[in-house]
Amino acid sequence: FTLILAGVSCPRVGNPRLNPPTPSEPFAEAARDFVELRLLQRELEVTLHGCDKSGVCLVGTVHHPRGNISAEILKNGLGRISDWTVRMMSPGEVPPLRIAENAAKRATLGVFESYKPPVLTGASEFMGTVIEVTSGDTLMILPNGETYDAESKLKKISLASLRAPRAGNERTGKPDEPFSAECKERLRAMTIGKSVKVNVNYEREIPMGPNQTEKRQFGTISTKQKADIGEVLISEGLATTQRHRDDDEKSARYDELVAAESVATAAKKGVHSTSEYKKKTVNDLTDPKKAKTYAGTLQRAGNTKAIVDYVFNGSRFKLFIPSENCYVAFALSNVRCPQPSPSAGAASRGKAKPAEPFGDASKCHSRLNVLQRQVEIVCTGVTQGGVMTGDLYVGQGAQRRDYCIELVASGLATVDQRKIDYGEAPKVLIDSQTAAQENKLGIWSIAQVKKDEPAAAKVFDKADSKIAEIQISEIRSGNHFFFRVNGDESAKVIDDSMKIFTDTNGTNAAPCEVKVGKVVAALFDDGASNSWYRAKVLEKTDKGKVRLLFIDHGNEAVVSPASHLRPLDMSLGTDQIPAVAKEGKLVFSKVRPIEEDDGIDAARMFQGMAWGKDLKARLHGEAEGQVLVTLYEADTDSPSINEKLVSEGLARIGKRYEVYDIVNRMGNSDSLGKLAKDLEAAQNSARKSRKGMWVYGEIPEEDED
Repeated sequence: FTLILAGVSCPRVGNPRLNPPTPSEPFAEAARDFVELRLLQRELEVTLHGCDKSGVCLVGTVHHPRGNISAEILKNGLGRISDWTVRMMSPGEVPPLRIAENAAKRATLGVFESYKPPVLTGASEFMGTVIEVTSGDTLMILPNGETYDAESKLKKISLASLRAPRAGNERTGKPDEPFSAECKERLRAMTIGKSVKVNVNYEREIPMGPNQTEKRQFGTISTKQKADIGEVLISEGLATTQRHRDDDEKSARYDELVAAESVATAAKKGVHSTSEYKKKTVNDLTDPKKAKTYAGTLQRAGNTKAIVDYVFNGSRFKLFIPSENCYVAFALSNVRCPQPSPSAGAASRGKAKPAEPFGDASKCHSRLNVLQRQVEIVCTGVTQGGVMTGDLYVGQGAQRRDYCIELVASGLATVDQRKIDYGEAPKVLIDSQTAAQENKLGIWSIAQVKKDEPAAAKVFDKADSKIAEIQISEIRSGNHFFFRVNGDESAKVIDDSMKIFTDTNGTNAAPCEVKVGKVVAALFDDGASNSWYRAKVLEKTDKGKVRLLFIDHGNEAVVSPASHLRPLDMSLGTDQIPAVAKEGKLVFSKVRPIEEDDGIDAARMFQGMAWGKDLKARLHGEAEGQVLVTLYEADTDSPSINEKLVSEGLARIGKRYEVYDIVNRMGNSDSLGKLAKDLEAAQNSARKSRKGMWVYGEIPEEDED
């Protein structure tokens, strides 16, 4: 029979009988002569380990009176260790082969004459703290002595000579490999937040995309309890050893890894099991609709243990809740952290928000202290975007601490000003913020950027501040509308003039100059007939049409210039007859966008109270081109429409500094002050009753704009 020496691979001898003849590889003849001299025509003992894939050749060890011939071949540099045959040998037979090969490498003998030890870009050994486990075999480690203030301070280390099951890719539809989640979780449990020792064995260029590579370090990682983290994963059947080429660098403990894999394979553990793998399905409650449906369950659960899966910023996370088997988006209530630098993905999609001072420091603090750690949460509400809100606690026993207090005391977060204004912020948080301000920590070490002040408002004089009677001509949302003042002579003049214009010119369009801001005559069907009305060009669309605002009524339309526009007589220009419809906004009131359910409900309620009726309006002033108005269905002593919308939870009062600013800028501040108090009382009532937008609890700051 043909025997392949176990544990060793020698250079190939050429074949002169082929056409053309194949030459021998370097040192092939020397290796053959070395073996012939010691084994040919001798009676020796052979231990068989198995056979090759074809089943033709046996694999075994030849025992020479003076030792193992394979070890002698390696010692003289006439061959390399063969990975596939060494796996057939018992673990105790392999170390002499490794020692022999390493001695030949150091002496640069034979096939190792050009061997050079692997060149590392950093230290070959260092201590550090594990910040994140990115996969079943890769970790992000902060070396001792480094301050974690940027992602560049972390070292990405992969376990040497180990292959973990790969996670899938939802975008491409690639599923997870069996046991990928279990392997990553086991690695997380053994290493996250712990001090580890890293021995770097080699480096490789890893493809990261088209024409992109990343130099990755591979090493052996140990903790106080585990001498080799990789060996633990392999022995539990959660990972396998990497099949290397014979000339590849390997882990210094490669043989121990192979032995552990042999034990796991024999025991049919994990990936070696013959049973069908059943993937654990986890509910994803980061979807807003699912989150709102499930919010009540989490709120009733009280203290709940969770694992922080991802950190978006210093106070917003993605959590995995084992007891509920679900993922949730979670934000700390009562505090706000500054915006960190955008991720590469967000920047490439054009959705990046600019970073704020100490945003990155706040995020790094959370990654360092809570990422992939077990925490305890108390859910108190859910936002319109499906983000659970509440408190988060880190540590256990005497080390248990409120993470909100930690962030605020470090100057990495601020207490929500609304909660302070409403008296809902815990005193301990306010005291912590005061202490941070006094010590000028973090955010408070720099001058605070004040909110942009609104454009200077036009204040009506006393003659204009009287109550006016109006009619709504267009409703844009629950607090945005256009109106006409009853008895306005300009309205009668322009209505009569445009009827004459229609009778004179008919309904045929005519060429006219179309540019943004120009006022033209536009054809509109009011339900009875087509008539001409004054309209201002707002923009030109990419399909050759224009978007118009009918300045005497407030409605908009997109029309074709060729069939719907004609020049307007000079006598009908806005310099002669001002626009009749005025743009108004309910003062102090904020509503949801019309695209959301609460926004539609607000607009419908407003329409039901105001459309087609003569209303009393108190005109307070102008800001950003809009008249700030308080509307009444009857007399001014009855509750205003502003208040009714707020009391139903379909509108809310602005931030306190915004209210104060409007009161100070506008005339007739006594009526505004009374209105602000009425709206605040109505809002408190709606919040307690969980009406409208308050149905899921408090509204966090990110949902306000």
